[in-house]
Amino acid sequence: MKLAILSRNTKLYSTRRLVEAARDRGHTVRVLDPLRCYMRIASDGFHMHYKGRELRGIDAVIPRVGASVTRYGSAVLRQFELMGTWTPNPSDAVLRARDKLRSHQLLAAQGIGLPATVFGDNPDDTVDLLSMLGPPPHVIKLNEGSQGAGVMLTEKLSASRGVIEALRGLYAQFVVQEFIAEAKGADLRCFVVGDRVVAAMKRQAPKGDFRSNLHRGGQAKGVKPTAMEQETAIRAAQSLGLGVAGVDLIRSARGPLVLEVNASPGLEGIEEASGVDVAGAVVDYVSQSVATIMRSTRTKAQKSKLSVEDSILEENGRLSTPGASKRARRARRA
Repeated sequence: MKLAILSRNTKLYSTRRLVEAARDRGHTVRVLDPLRCYMRIASDGFHMHYKGRELRGIDAVIPRVGASVTRYGSAVLRQFELMGTWTPNPSDAVLRARDKLRSHQLLAAQGIGLPATVFGDNPDDTVDLLSMLGPPPHVIKLNEGSQGAGVMLTEKLSASRGVIEALRGLYAQFVVQEFIAEAKGADLRCFVVGDRVVAAMKRQAPKGDFRSNLHRGGQAKGVKPTAMEQETAIRAAQSLGLGVAGVDLIRSARGPLVLEVNASPGLEGIEEASGVDVAGAVVDYVSQSVATIMRSTRTKAQKSKLSVEDSILEENGRLSTPGASKRARRARRA
């Protein structure tokens, strides 16, 4: 399999591990900076060049597109899709996951549990908006933040209004959610690959903080999620169209609730905490999917070829034996 990894930095742990896992399995792999990929789009076909050379013959691409380059990175990924390259995380799925508001709407529509969330645009509606959510504490999240950045906890109604007014003054997009106190600053990261959770870790926020992200000082340890937690994580990833995803859950009195679905989940923390070769699981899933598609394509091509050959033989048979059809009909009647 010829594999491409879209990543801006070959030295990142996640990128290095995917490269190692692919090469250990005998695959050809190349890391491509999405910002150095440029495209030709026309009705006669789609083409991609990278640093002066055309890209072609790539069987699969794994996107590791950062939030800061989501727009261009997803366009590059879409170009690969249009060129016939398979990906576990299609461009539209990446865009769904990056938009917190959109992803929450889609998850809720599938009946997946999540903290109650409100969103509004006009400052005149702030008081009523917060009344729809309920009393504080409130969690306020920037719509396109990542790794815990842009996530704030407000413990008083006046603080919630103040933060919302400040964010609106900056023309920022954000959502406001209920605070789940019983989670006690802990969440669960489930790493979904295909139709299973291959690894999971429990992250605990440092003292004095409610954000459990490892980038914010959270501590992690490997855990075995319950059957319901695994089912919720898998459904969440599939609802957004992701084949590879990091699904963040919190344990609540009403069951597991989805906080976020990450389309480019990091590998370092979860591999260290769980001891699982997550990179290998991702590469295996991609290679098996590509092999299945190739077999299906060959089978369809063979059936099509046989169908054409049968038609030709039938036509040749009719042409080479004039009157054969009439004789066959008379024989059947007899």
